[in-house]
Amino acid sequence: MPAAIEDYGLIGDGETAALVSRDGSIDWLCWPRFDSDACFAALLGDAGNGRWRIAPADGDQKIVRRYRPDTLILETTFSCADGEVMLVDFFPLRAQASQVARLAVGLRGAVRMRCELTLRFNYGASVPWVRRTADGALLAVAGPDQVVLRTPVELRGEGLSTVADFTVAAGQTSPFVLMYAPSHLPPPGPVDACEALRRTEAFWKGWAAGQRKPDMAEPHVEAVTRSLITLKALIYTPTGGIVAAPTTSLPERIGGPRNWDYRICWLRDATLTLLAFMNAGYYDEARDWRDWLLRAAAGSPEQMQIMYGLAGEKRLTEWEVPWLAGYEGSSPVRIGNAAAEQLQIDVFGEVMDALHQARLGSLHNPREGWDFQRALIGHLETIWASPDEGIWETRGGRRHFTHSKVMAWVAIDRAIKSAERFGLDGPVAAWRVLREKIHREVCEKAFNPRLGAFVQAYGSQTLDASALLIPAVGFLPAADPRVLGTIAAVEQHLMRDGLVLRYDTGEAGDGLPPGEGAFLACSFWLADAYLLTGRRAEAELLFRRLLALRNDLGLLSEEYDPRSRRQLGNFPQAFSHIALVNTAHNLCRPARQPCRGPLGPHAEKELVGAPPNDFI
Repeated sequence: MPAAIEDYGLIGDGETAALVSRDGSIDWLCWPRFDSDACFAALLGDAGNGRWRIAPADGDQKIVRRYRPDTLILETTFSCADGEVMLVDFFPLRAQASQVARLAVGLRGAVRMRCELTLRFNYGASVPWVRRTADGALLAVAGPDQVVLRTPVELRGEGLSTVADFTVAAGQTSPFVLMYAPSHLPPPGPVDACEALRRTEAFWKGWAAGQRKPDMAEPHVEAVTRSLITLKALIYTPTGGIVAAPTTSLPERIGGPRNWDYRICWLRDATLTLLAFMNAGYYDEARDWRDWLLRAAAGSPEQMQIMYGLAGEKRLTEWEVPWLAGYEGSSPVRIGNAAAEQLQIDVFGEVMDALHQARLGSLHNPREGWDFQRALIGHLETIWASPDEGIWETRGGRRHFTHSKVMAWVAIDRAIKSAERFGLDGPVAAWRVLREKIHREVCEKAFNPRLGAFVQAYGSQTLDASALLIPAVGFLPAADPRVLGTIAAVEQHLMRDGLVLRYDTGEAGDGLPPGEGAFLACSFWLADAYLLTGRRAEAELLFRRLLALRNDLGLLSEEYDPRSRRQLGNFPQAFSHIALVNTAHNLCRPARQPCRGPLGPHAEKELVGAPPNDFI
């Protein structure tokens, strides 16, 4: 049985990632990319579906783990009756091949250890052919994939696994390096694991040192730094695309069917991702994401999708894996995501807003991509009034979702602002007319006077946490009674144990059985709304509450179940960590300043003195 979701740590190399459990088992790894087939899939099945465990043979042990400061190097310390050993797990920087290094380091006494390696390619289904190479390494091949294990520890076959029993004494280190390569290439050569550790630590520390740190308490600074390192680990370095999470099908409710593949790049994350990196001073990562966005969405606006593959691939066919039982029986396990074929009008607003923020942050030649943006607006003019599947990608049919209409307004608004500020050509007068038309319709049809709040869709009685973004995107000023009423309604009807649900899945009719945890990004949005409405003390209290939900390594999943006190959903979740970073930076702004603009010298003129109903 896999560990609790919050009991995993993340390691990665900028092209793929692995989850390591508290007891020293790598239960999830897709090679060579985030979205490749898994060769360790015990996370969604059992040990027979592939895992790699290194731990003391004695099961009675105390376990403490941490990341080396400002790195993605995971250290797990096992204290046993006979001594103490540290397991150091990391991905070395890629050179000849992708590789996972694991070092068993003796700290005290002499500890008997056991290594169990079960490789199963094709998401836990394919048993590889295993043999020894001429230089003594272990080589496993299955179809297009091969991995090589190099270690001085004596290995043996046991069943359909490779095992080793060895002892680590104080001052000794037993290294294991597992390397991947396509099977038609020669096996990768040996690697000095200790030297790889030194270079990897230097890389991460050097990257973390480039952060522009917010002016806040040290524990909060540490939380922001860990979130930024996590986001950096989720960037597919060759293209700059950012996966929503390195996992698929971790459930939003244990035992339920709300299980989705998140090893994909969402356009919806565009603006918030840009702001997170720009506010922290990481303009290279922000620029790479902007460039990925422009490439992925390029082409006919009618064919723009809401999500793409790591390199901008459009075909994300969804299929189910029948031989995997799912995390704690949560089935089905899904690969790919059928939501790629949905119409979600809000992404037009996110793309236009992201490119506007890029210009404000000096990431963008003002005219770069403008023809494409004008084409997007031209298409939006023909579809904004249509129903769609909305921000939450519901599978219960299209509706006139409020957030989608608000973000259509944002798209037109940012087109006007870009044209006016940067001297770009366009039918600004006509855009102003359309902006006002959308605004008027949303205020008339999406606001429910009985509830005193904006609701999920036109004519609906259902609340939706996405309405918390209305003041942040500048659709209405934070002091507007309709905004204040919406915040109050969310507090009254959508909060569980101080956390915010996306919406009530029991009444929304989203095409799936009801039940899920609190969506963590929504709680960060509420903290931002508190800030905009002058409720700073409550914003800070909620922010601290959210930080307390992180696991012992500072990681967050997509959702949290207040009753069972467990993290839920794919892990770690980029959107949760993006929201954490942005709320932390918002807490450093003057009261009631916009939450939707970049900090720093690039944006000061745009931010200072912005009227409350005309946010960036």
